[in-house]
Amino acid sequence: MVLMTFAAMASSSGPTRADDLPLGIPAPANDIALAKEGAEPRDAVFAGGCFWCTEAVFDQLNGVKDVVSGYAGGTKETADYRKVSSGDTDHAEAIRITYDPSKITFGQLLRVFFATHDPTTMDRQGPDSGHQYRSAVFYANDEEKSVAAAYIKQLDDAKAFKAPIVTTLEPLAEFYPAEEYHQDFVERNPNQGYVRAIAMPKVLKTQKLFKQYLKPTTKPSE
Repeated sequence: MVLMTFAAMASSSGPTRADDLPLGIPAPANDIALAKEGAEPRDAVFAGGCFWCTEAVFDQLNGVKDVVSGYAGGTKETADYRKVSSGDTDHAEAIRITYDPSKITFGQLLRVFFATHDPTTMDRQGPDSGHQYRSAVFYANDEEKSVAAAYIKQLDDAKAFKAPIVTTLEPLAEFYPAEEYHQDFVERNPNQGYVRAIAMPKVLKTQKLFKQYLKPTTKPSE
């Protein structure tokens, strides 16, 4: 649904800053093996700045069944946009990715995650600053934590970025879906200024670097 509109959105959105995003992110040396066909869906929760952007990136991937924008790291009482936007809560703007583990792995999701945001800036992504915009992997179990930690070390050792990675690994206590108007924001607001300037370059970068991960229905921009 959302995927088939991205190329058209890009063609009318004017100049982008896709080349400002990191390149050359290697595949994880350690990963969770693909599950057998018919396996139960799994969830992965990442925070990489504005959840409008990260949701749009992961919606494109084959095996991803659903992406929900929301809040992770804080309490139920502070899980609303006004409070989180103050920067005074423990929440990060995050996404919950529900995926088919027989089609895409946790490590492959991590690869796209690190390639489409800057994991070297503390509490900042582009124009957005504050603790709510931190780079974080909210792991559900020790296996996810181990894969994410090994991958961060792999990227740092390879000097994949110009500075050390500051992405935090945080246990997932709870994920709280954001308000309805935040869901599918890029799809529903293709001409919004932030979407055109910040979100679309990430969408296009994903299409360029990860054609092998895209859904068959995705029509990448050339």
